[in-house]
Amino acid sequence: MSEQTLYERLGGEDAIAAVVDRFYERVLADDRLVGFFEDVDMQKQRAHQTQFLSAVAGGPVDYTGKDMQTVHADLEIRRSDFDAIATHLEQTLVEFDVDADERNAILEAFGSYEDAIVTAAD
Repeated sequence: MSEQTLYERLGGEDAIAAVVDRFYERVLADDRLVGFFEDVDMQKQRAHQTQFLSAVAGGPVDYTGKDMQTVHADLEIRRSDFDAIATHLEQTLVEFDVDADERNAILEAFGSYEDAIVTAAD
């Protein structure tokens, strides 16, 4: 039997979508971050994030959104903003009982996009 992908271990797309929903509840409740999402279609944003996390977790999903640098170029995201988002992601994964190795794999994949997303100095 082949080893399961991280996507499968997390519970597939429905489980990842639930994590994404809770993640955005946390992010939108954060005064430091909510401004980044004022003019964003959050249903579409949640779908893109679910697709993105599914893809980076090895799921049978291809991320079809724009590249990270293009999407975030005009947002003036600072490293502290990126770190706050990463913290919300980690806390959400803890809340969903995702074990430490799986959390670290997701956070590492997320962190690999930091240079493309962070465009402003703190």
